[in-house]
Amino acid sequence: MPEIASYGTWTSPISAADAAAAGGGVQWVDTVGGVLWWAEARPGEGGRVALVRAGEEVLPAPWNARNRVHEYGGRPWLAIGGRLVFTHWDDQRVYVRDLTSGKVTPITAEPAVPHGVRFGDLRPGPRGTVWAVRETSVGSRRADVSRDLVELSLGGAAPRSLAASHHFLTAPQLSPDGAHAAWLGWDHPAMPWDGTELCVAPLLEDGSLGTPEVIAGGAAVAVCQLEWESATSLLALLDPGGWWNLHRIGLDGSSVNLAPVTEEIGGALWKLGSRWFTPLGDGKYAVIASGRLAVLDETTGTLSWLAPELTQWDAALAAYNGGIAGVAAGPHRESALVHVTATVTDLTAQPADMPSHEYLPVPAERVFDTPDGPVPAYVYLPSNPDFSAPDGEAPPFMIHVHGGPTGRAYPTLDLEIAYFTSRGIGVAVVNYGGSTGYGRRYRERLREQWGLVDIQDCVAVAEALVAEGLADPARLAIRGGSAGGFTSAAAMTTVRTFSAATIKYPILDLYTWTADGGETHDFESRYLDGLIGPLPETEPRYRQRSPINNADELAGPVLFLQGLEDQICPPEQADRFVASLGGRGVRHAYLTFEGEQHGFRKAETIIAALEAELSFYGQVFGFETPGVRVLDLRS
Repeated sequence: MPEIASYGTWTSPISAADAAAAGGGVQWVDTVGGVLWWAEARPGEGGRVALVRAGEEVLPAPWNARNRVHEYGGRPWLAIGGRLVFTHWDDQRVYVRDLTSGKVTPITAEPAVPHGVRFGDLRPGPRGTVWAVRETSVGSRRADVSRDLVELSLGGAAPRSLAASHHFLTAPQLSPDGAHAAWLGWDHPAMPWDGTELCVAPLLEDGSLGTPEVIAGGAAVAVCQLEWESATSLLALLDPGGWWNLHRIGLDGSSVNLAPVTEEIGGALWKLGSRWFTPLGDGKYAVIASGRLAVLDETTGTLSWLAPELTQWDAALAAYNGGIAGVAAGPHRESALVHVTATVTDLTAQPADMPSHEYLPVPAERVFDTPDGPVPAYVYLPSNPDFSAPDGEAPPFMIHVHGGPTGRAYPTLDLEIAYFTSRGIGVAVVNYGGSTGYGRRYRERLREQWGLVDIQDCVAVAEALVAEGLADPARLAIRGGSAGGFTSAAAMTTVRTFSAATIKYPILDLYTWTADGGETHDFESRYLDGLIGPLPETEPRYRQRSPINNADELAGPVLFLQGLEDQICPPEQADRFVASLGGRGVRHAYLTFEGEQHGFRKAETIIAALEAELSFYGQVFGFETPGVRVLDLRS
């Protein structure tokens, strides 16, 4: 018989170390000569990214295949002619590893300023060269950042600049006949999901590029992926009808939607080199539509869904061995590399010692009504076969706010969530207005409304769970990182629904984050033009919605978690907010982590953060948290 114990006090076989071990995983999947290659993040090695070929590591420590282009990074590797070309995190240079001898040689110079030159989105160029995006920073100001498309010689000659058509560029690709190059570009203040342009230019005899021509996209049309189909046509994902669909684009600018559907075949271009579709031949294409895998048939203009039990696919599809390979997860399984034919075959293992399914919550897909329309969310109820709660007791509940805010969550098994639910704490993950996956109209619900719509939607979900008797109204928390950290902090300073918050690597002062000379990086430095409004005319709005200016209105205790090397949401913002709490009588804690950037990658950091968060809720909501070090809360 299950033991009767209050929610939050349940003991669980799922440890923070288990959740940390499940982090990272496979990324940047591709085939080389019919063999599957991928990158692999390893939290147990300090978050190092290794490269793997058919299960065999081909880039051993200390090499770390990451880069800092846009700070979020881009495709970091390319195999060409028996050699592996990769970007190394420590110095951001490009290296070549001979796959026979193992010798590693740099092919770009050491920058004068550490990390001052970054490369990413590596692609094959003509004559055995490599094309890439180069990002150059010559000073401390955002105005000092520039980008161009470059050609890299494997012999180590200086990079050759090919194009600088826009402030931001990605996806440089050579046509099958070697006559043209294509790429995507956009300029401030647009983000790539607002409006991008597909450019084509002739490749001249000397290897340079001629004058580019824009053949698709524009100010209100976003292109998120392109691939050459033939010498005279390209395949591209763009959204002129409000949904990212697959189009055939002619060099003359003609465009045909291969399957007009109200599905988002594509996504927000946070990482350069993302791939939501791949051709399969005979007019068929593997596509990721709103997170799920399908085959698009252009002869019928329809989608056929595959592997419906897998509800989240990373944007890294590859045609492989008569089927489709990629990184996928589902409600009953963590993320893993899989091969889909008539069946699903795991190519990498699920986490070792996975707990019994009885301890793992299954997300319920819900749609909640709000005054502004329906809001999707995934609800994870407490689950532990060894315990049940006293009659009439409702559990504490966390509203999880995803980052972005132009991002989204999926209904999948997540050991970090299971860490809490197996101890009796419910979790609801909200795809608030502004999330991707629901078309441009839903995405633009957040236009100039950030700090309003996102909070309203999270509050609506929390209040609905309380009304249904699923959540204790006195024990509601909100948590999130990055943009989710902003929403969590903003909710705690503007509404009284939540009585605690975990705020990870957040934005707290909108004005100083984005104004001229501001604290964030170039890629997102004009993001708030769309989310809040253009400066200087809407400066009062920035001030009003900034949590740091409303700290005296905090509804309850807060826990801050921050990486000290974060260039996207620098620690100065959290430093200032926490300093302002001194002597105010608000219980709070602030944990910082050396060597962590935006998001946590080291196993020891993930463990410390999860255990601190559990102790935090226990102290705030009044329950014991056995086996966890007590967090020091100050007032």
